[in-house]
Amino acid sequence: MATAQQAGDTPKHHEATQSEKLVIAASSLGTVFEWYDFYLYGLLATIISAQFFSGVNETTGFIFALAAFAAGFAVRPFGAIVFGRIGDLVGRKNTFLVTMGLMGLSTFLVGLLPSYASIGVAAPVILVLLRLLQGLALGGEYGGAATYVAEHAPNHKRGLYTSFIQTTATLGLFAALLVVIGVRYALGEEAFASWGWRVPFLISIVLLAVSMWIRMQLNESPVFKRMKEEGTTSKAPLTEAFGKWPNLKLVIIALLGAVAGQAVVWYTGQFYALFFLEKMMKVDGATTNILIAVALALGTPFFIFFGWLSDRIGRKPIILTGCVLAALTYFPLFHALSRAANPALYAAQASAPVSVIADPADCSVQFDPVGRNKFDARSCDIVKSYLAKAGISYANVDAPPGSLAQLKIGDTLIPWVDPNAIAGPQRAEAIKAFQASGTAALKAVGYPDKADPNAINKPLVIAILFILVLYVTMVYGPIAALLVELFPARIRYTSMSLPYHIGNGWFGGFLPTTAFAMVAATGDIYYGLWYPIAVCVVTVVVGLLFLPETRTRNIDA
Repeated sequence: MATAQQAGDTPKHHEATQSEKLVIAASSLGTVFEWYDFYLYGLLATIISAQFFSGVNETTGFIFALAAFAAGFAVRPFGAIVFGRIGDLVGRKNTFLVTMGLMGLSTFLVGLLPSYASIGVAAPVILVLLRLLQGLALGGEYGGAATYVAEHAPNHKRGLYTSFIQTTATLGLFAALLVVIGVRYALGEEAFASWGWRVPFLISIVLLAVSMWIRMQLNESPVFKRMKEEGTTSKAPLTEAFGKWPNLKLVIIALLGAVAGQAVVWYTGQFYALFFLEKMMKVDGATTNILIAVALALGTPFFIFFGWLSDRIGRKPIILTGCVLAALTYFPLFHALSRAANPALYAAQASAPVSVIADPADCSVQFDPVGRNKFDARSCDIVKSYLAKAGISYANVDAPPGSLAQLKIGDTLIPWVDPNAIAGPQRAEAIKAFQASGTAALKAVGYPDKADPNAINKPLVIAILFILVLYVTMVYGPIAALLVELFPARIRYTSMSLPYHIGNGWFGGFLPTTAFAMVAATGDIYYGLWYPIAVCVVTVVVGLLFLPETRTRNIDA
């Protein structure tokens, strides 16, 4: 057995010593570019909401913008199936060249897309279609890059080598942040919100050309070439990967016992935190981007560290420890983030909490998928819609059936008149008067309109964001090596891609949308954290019971 393994290792190691730097650099650079493309949308969700979803109320528009962001994640498993199959049939290299081209073109077209004001409902429809195309492309990209690098790596350094691929998502986000920050400062906020947001999308065409040229210098994976020469490649990778229970069971274990938890930790630390600061804490977009960028710069080397560490102590303990820490500390960390980012708002929420006293039957969920509910027909909806738009956290207090809703701010009670008693212009004026009373009462007890830049404890905010990113590096650094090692070479691209993209596309990609919908439904700005915490708990339980340790496996067969 040792002789066979050594024979299998020799040509791979010889080739790795000749081209390992090119393999890692080219694979990583191309994947950085794809993540740059994909994350631009997430960074600009607030602006995109105004540009493409202005036909609905503000709260629904923002959730719609996040849903369009998530749409790209929704189709990633389908991209994994399509391109994973191609990768196992025809090779790793050519497959991820195709996915890169699709990603780059769709991103460039987002920068050219007219707004809702110009072409109406066609604008968000086309935007979602482009996001779907991006998602399909990304669904085929990651598995190819991770498999390609792993199949070039020495067996005892797979965690280290593939950890460079794991840095690409953060580096792509970091690159997108730097470009957005630079364009924002160069043009000013007004011009950036009007048209300057398109520039980061448009310049991606240059990055596409450079990345494509570099990747075309690569050779095919040595493991795939050997299988091709020996005639041992799979003829039906989908059937082998998902039609046979032993492999399908591994796919399910990989998803629930590793990737799902990894995904929600990742998106909480890098995206939900960003949206939370900007939307809930009212920190301006430019400052938010800088704070996140600094935390990412500090945290990124730890992807490499935990990849290296996983070669020594195993993939499983590092990933599951990251999930445990996240589940235990998210609530205190986000409370601390609130206090550091907007101390005036945090103090006001503590000294003068807001509550809505209403008949539960009089209240709707503050999310309207079709944009027809203006939330002005019921007293409870009028009160909650005002608070949701203002980004104010509140508690729900049940009132007797049939009673009108009341807004309580500290000790001040602001009643609402019966909307059924007035109509037309009078109702609109009454709503404005109520909102003015609410705004005055909020200001009187210290609720700020936005975060004071001089009051933000920037070192503490960065420290908290760094901890969140550190959790990301723990769960994400070793995940590629673990997934590559779980599955046989002949169906590896297909098998590893599906659980990865279901986890990151569905569990992770829908996290911002789901979490903010939960916040809108309850009024509690921290309530959305229950989603990632619950998923982390499931991953820890399944992972401890069923996930095997893989670091000593030989992946040549």
